[in-house]
Amino acid sequence: MDPLLRSELIRYGEMAQSCYDAFDYDPFSYYFGGCRFPRRAFLDSLHLTRHGYDVTRYLYATANIRLPNFFTKSRWPNLWSPKANWIGYVAVSDDETSRVLGRRDIAIAWRGTVTRLEWLADLMNYLKPVDGKKIPSRDPRVKVQSGFNKKLHHSIRSRLRQVLTEVKRLTEKYDGAGEEVSITITGHSLGSALATLSAYDIAETGLNLVICVFSFSGPRVGNVRFKERLDFLGVKVLRVVNVHDIVPRCPGFLFNEDVPRVLTKLAEGLPWCYSHVGVELELDHKSSPFLKPTSDLVSAHNLEAHLHLLDGYHGKGQRFALASGRDPALVNKGSDFLQDHHMVPPFWRQDHNKGLIRTQDGRWMQPERPKLDDHPEDMHEYLTSLRAILS
Repeated sequence: MDPLLRSELIRYGEMAQSCYDAFDYDPFSYYFGGCRFPRRAFLDSLHLTRHGYDVTRYLYATANIRLPNFFTKSRWPNLWSPKANWIGYVAVSDDETSRVLGRRDIAIAWRGTVTRLEWLADLMNYLKPVDGKKIPSRDPRVKVQSGFNKKLHHSIRSRLRQVLTEVKRLTEKYDGAGEEVSITITGHSLGSALATLSAYDIAETGLNLVICVFSFSGPRVGNVRFKERLDFLGVKVLRVVNVHDIVPRCPGFLFNEDVPRVLTKLAEGLPWCYSHVGVELELDHKSSPFLKPTSDLVSAHNLEAHLHLLDGYHGKGQRFALASGRDPALVNKGSDFLQDHHMVPPFWRQDHNKGLIRTQDGRWMQPERPKLDDHPEDMHEYLTSLRAILS
């Protein structure tokens, strides 16, 4: 395991994890469905300033799922859509980090769903052609899982006004200044599917940039044609998976990339013939002496556990040994996965006083949060430019 690759994977994995840590899904919160931190203080609030990025835009997803209570709408009063929930962000590397990287990196991080049963229910959809009304594909046979596509492409606001307009704004800013620019997209679970789809969207716009996806516990997203199209567009995908995690095995239990090519060719017209994209890095949580050798599916899917496994992985057949000293206690932040003799309580991460503060008159109440500032004044200019490119 190359040390630089390990550190890069953990860095972007922590960006994906921050989407969970910052999401407000307390049903008693006035701001349920939003982000708990203002954009300019986001990474500092989560102790991630060492990564050297600045958050430039928050991302939201709109509900278009025909399942009861699948995607509860946000209570945040200032959103552009009352059906939207906060689901990630766009960030750009600062000057010091860009010098180390040798390029200006635009990072996009997506959050997965917060309950596993909801996520698995969403997998019960068929492959459908990519919506070509706004992002045209050169191959009409390219198909993706319809549930993922609905979340990312529900409306022009969801797709163009957020990810693509911000990417275009940042690339024009830094590419115009003569800097080399790259785009790195990360996500966990559903977030990894959205990362792959947004990489496809960006690549199809014709931007001549290096586009990479670091996927954690990602499901299959599309058919063989989708994989081939991503390869043709030059999108690089690295998928980090736990061999005991069921999510990366679906959808496409019967027909997938492991089936002989002859059978895949015969079945490619079926609405459930999927293929993984990119390169897979397999991890095994039973190789870690810190973790319980459990078969629990939720624990096997845990993102913090994946980051712990990355820190200790040195190659197939090699002894597990933590390389960077990343604290194993982080695994139990939202799970009960560490062995008991480490004396780390399960589900230990909690907000102080459940987020309530005491006012001068002695009453306990939720503090007000700053007004959102997620709509740049020049958004319309970039949206118009994108429409011209895609028409």
